[in-house]
Amino acid sequence: MGQARLSAPPAQIHSDFPTPSARIPRMQQATDSALRHLGRVLDIEAMSGIVLLLAATVALLWANSPWAQSYVDTWHAPLALTIGPWSVTTDLHFFVNDVLMTIFFLVVGMEIRREIHNGALSSLGQASLPVMAAIGGVAVPALIYVAFAAGDRQLLNGWAIPTATDIAFAVGVLALLGRSVPGPLRIFLLALAIIDDIMAVLIIAFFYSGGLDYSGFGIAFIGLLLVLLFNRMGVASAWLYLLPGTVLWWGLLKTGAHPTLAGVVLGLMTPVALRPAPRHQLEVAQQALSRVQVQARAGNVDVQLLHHELRVAATAQRDLLAPVFRLPPLLHPWVAFGVMPIFALANAGVQFGGVDLTASGPATVALGVAAALVLGKPIGVFLATWLAVKTGLCRMPQGVTWPGVVLVGMLAGIGFTMAIFVGGLAFAEPQLLAAAKMGILGASATAAVLGLLYGWAVRQRLQH
Repeated sequence: MGQARLSAPPAQIHSDFPTPSARIPRMQQATDSALRHLGRVLDIEAMSGIVLLLAATVALLWANSPWAQSYVDTWHAPLALTIGPWSVTTDLHFFVNDVLMTIFFLVVGMEIRREIHNGALSSLGQASLPVMAAIGGVAVPALIYVAFAAGDRQLLNGWAIPTATDIAFAVGVLALLGRSVPGPLRIFLLALAIIDDIMAVLIIAFFYSGGLDYSGFGIAFIGLLLVLLFNRMGVASAWLYLLPGTVLWWGLLKTGAHPTLAGVVLGLMTPVALRPAPRHQLEVAQQALSRVQVQARAGNVDVQLLHHELRVAATAQRDLLAPVFRLPPLLHPWVAFGVMPIFALANAGVQFGGVDLTASGPATVALGVAAALVLGKPIGVFLATWLAVKTGLCRMPQGVTWPGVVLVGMLAGIGFTMAIFVGGLAFAEPQLLAAAKMGILGASATAAVLGLLYGWAVRQRLQH
């Protein structure tokens, strides 16, 4: 009798609401199972790096196939936006590099903001060693490249190409080493890569922006004011920030600065605090769902009222997390499995037959970039870390060993996305740009393989 009472439903749910069923269609079960497996696969850190590698491989095969001309034609296909008397004409390559990549930089900006708020960059003690390591990892590769360029002003413009680290690739390769990698070492690599990105953004802003048109700063300033106004008004919907974000992007484009910097600015301005509210959002959500439950058990269902209560619950659920913590996980899959692979597909297609490496210019660029990434990054990261620790300026984090620092330095040599991006800004001459890409791709692959082999060889020493 007691067992029967326990299994009985507490109350009758109105027929308009879906009730639990033991007879789930097989196709629905298969779909649900596939989506669960896909979700688990997408959560694997190494997966985004693998997808990025596949995109780069497809680009290389396509650009060196009998259909190579279609690769060029595809990414330079014209795009036009016309609204009444206003018309903007560009090509698909510009859309990928200057529009889609703004989303990538938005996520980078939010990650920097989050780490500054309560992460690896939240205090001087935590951030000092990754900052020193990143400075070494930027300075030494730049100096190695400059030594290769030997005073040629055109070639010297590529000095910043080997200074950046691809976060997705580097962290993904580190994840392939499995449980032998201690958590503090992963945080050290992540912090170093984020600081690398900060430096790369500053380099783009100060060294790779054309002659500035100051009229554009007025437009960009209006965009910034709109962002601040929206924050002050408590506007929480991310979609509504497209308006001030577009104004900021357009203003930076007009100035001659690279418009993707708008993403970094928006990311750094993303609120880290919850919106002020008279009641706790968890209480608001619970009460709204309780009212939905009452309606579900009632004989008369008011659909409009239910929509209202569910909207209240969804809004409260959204506001349980500050935007800087809520938005990156939502955007990350789109960036990792959409924006970055498309960028790789559009930019990694180097036509090997079209690059004359017997000429001094392209050969110097390719070798300089490759040597700076494969050798300069680990040397710079290790030397800067060693000097900072030995002089007492910084302390080695608990759980990070010297073999681990060497491993981080080697993986920091995976430049890829950011390096290709900077290369496109550094060289307008096709031969030099293609040579830079060859150096980046070869060096990134070499750094990844060497990092994996070294990490596997010293996996026992990473823990002690």
